[in-house]
Amino acid sequence: MSSPSHTAAPLTGAAFATLLLIALMMGANHVAARLAFDHGVDVATAVAFRSGATVLVVGLLLRLYRVPLRLGPRHRKALPAIGVLVAVQSLCLYSSVARLPVALALLAFNTYPLWTALWARVLYRHRPEPQLLRAMPVILIGLALALDVSGAASGLGASVHWAQIGVGVAFALAAAATFGLALVLTEHEAADIDGRWRTFTTLSTVAVLALLGVFTQGGLHLPQAPPGWAGLMGLTVLYGVAFTIMFTVLPRLGVVGNSAIMNVEPIFALVLAWLLLGQTIAPVQVVGGLVVVAAVMWLGLRRTAR
Repeated sequence: MSSPSHTAAPLTGAAFATLLLIALMMGANHVAARLAFDHGVDVATAVAFRSGATVLVVGLLLRLYRVPLRLGPRHRKALPAIGVLVAVQSLCLYSSVARLPVALALLAFNTYPLWTALWARVLYRHRPEPQLLRAMPVILIGLALALDVSGAASGLGASVHWAQIGVGVAFALAAAATFGLALVLTEHEAADIDGRWRTFTTLSTVAVLALLGVFTQGGLHLPQAPPGWAGLMGLTVLYGVAFTIMFTVLPRLGVVGNSAIMNVEPIFALVLAWLLLGQTIAPVQVVGGLVVVAAVMWLGLRRTAR
């Protein structure tokens, strides 16, 4: 996603609490999505609701603050591509959440810094930072533990275990790959556009593509029971409120919108999914998840400190 304009500033207590609140709401958004999926909502419907509502909120902010928009030829080419990539990322990540324990889907998605480095190397010939090269094996080892690649924690064996989780993991990694590419294009082709306009144009594209997906599948797939409606409304409100806070409160606090602290989202999701959905994972998987989150946060904090 896009981040608002920022200035370098020490992280205050209020900023830290705000970042944690956004991470909590983003984690809760995915737990709510799984609740909706379990009661009849399909992925395209969820993405359409979430993106459409957020576009309305961000559009109101743009109108309220009268944010100017200046687009050059490069921007007009890059923004639609970024929008398509984020649409694919959203559909893939929700597809993973629908198939895996929520925390595992988010942990697999949290490999996106590796994909970002890969795309930067392929498209712009950027060499990976030494810190990333050191963190890469740590992230992969942690992910292997979290996903229980051998099937030992589940007691099912590798073949049966991967038959159950393989598709969900593939969707999460596809989401990470497309998000990494979107970040690279944003940094090199659209970084000079106000973050609110980037978000508005990106999510407008996502909403339109999600609606097209809805219509090709015969219309909206709405919840079949009250918990499903709670999930659909929850994912819509949580996502929209998180973005509103990100683009109104964080700039005033001088905080980068996609700060590394928000990568604790899978931890919040793990706790919420356990409390609300009864999802549990083995202790070794929890350890692997903590390793992934710690490594990704370390990377982000190193970049922020520079």
